[in-house]
Amino acid sequence: MTAIAPERVVRRQRRLAGPLFVAPFLLLFLLLFLAPLGYAAYLSLFQERLIGGTVFVGLDNYATALTDPQLLHGVGRVALFFVVQVPLMLLLALLFALALDSGLLRLARVIRLGIFVPYAVPSVVAALMWGYLYGPDFGPFAQLSRELDLPAPHFLSEGWMLGSLANIVTWEFVGYNMIILYAALRTIPGELYEAAAMDGAGAWRTAWSVKLPALRPALLLTLLFSVIGSFQLFNEPNLLMKIAPDVISSSYTANLYAYSLAFTGQQVNYAATVSFLLGLVIVIASYGVLLTANRRRTP
Repeated sequence: MTAIAPERVVRRQRRLAGPLFVAPFLLLFLLLFLAPLGYAAYLSLFQERLIGGTVFVGLDNYATALTDPQLLHGVGRVALFFVVQVPLMLLLALLFALALDSGLLRLARVIRLGIFVPYAVPSVVAALMWGYLYGPDFGPFAQLSRELDLPAPHFLSEGWMLGSLANIVTWEFVGYNMIILYAALRTIPGELYEAAAMDGAGAWRTAWSVKLPALRPALLLTLLFSVIGSFQLFNEPNLLMKIAPDVISSSYTANLYAYSLAFTGQQVNYAATVSFLLGLVIVIASYGVLLTANRRRTP
């Protein structure tokens, strides 16, 4: 009996060890994520009126948001930004990762660090720096154009603005995605390269038949991150709005629109509704990416 009792105590301690280790994370997850999310959902069901104060309106805010032209235009603009910017960014990241993994580059570590460094620059600093470069009066491109008697490029015009924002985001995140893809390349077993060499495959054939198939999970991960990041576009347009207020409005992106509603228009309830719908769009887009990838993977 004395030997059985300690064994029961040990088993009980082992059963409790897992929940005790997970408890701090669950507590923080509840306090910092689920509780604010639940409170925002609660706020989205109310509306503040001049007469009657805050009243319960149910899903009226959601019905209004689904027909809000400013929100719809902002979502559409971000979707266009995603379609144009993300493929270019991931293609550049893939090319850089393949070039670094090839072993043919000199000073590969310096090049890798140089490509990654822009990611270490805060997005606020990056937007301010590129805003200066884009400046039609004081920017270096405008000054060089005047010296050459050429028309200054209109980087901050309505037709160029989305491309200018895409350039900033691409400059910031190419290095981040490159590191993910490069790390995935380094995990490919050497036996695959040896088998490809024995079959007479050259560098291009090896990259196409060995490296790219092995990179599919990493590419999917970077694509999901890009979906979330694109629809959360905020810092860059918010800062460029100061120097191009006629082009970038408070509803230029859905995230910027929700922020303006909450902190400028003091429409907290409607801002919570817009945020929930934006989160739903991100979930649907991410699920669509995963579903498409899984369908292509299954024979």
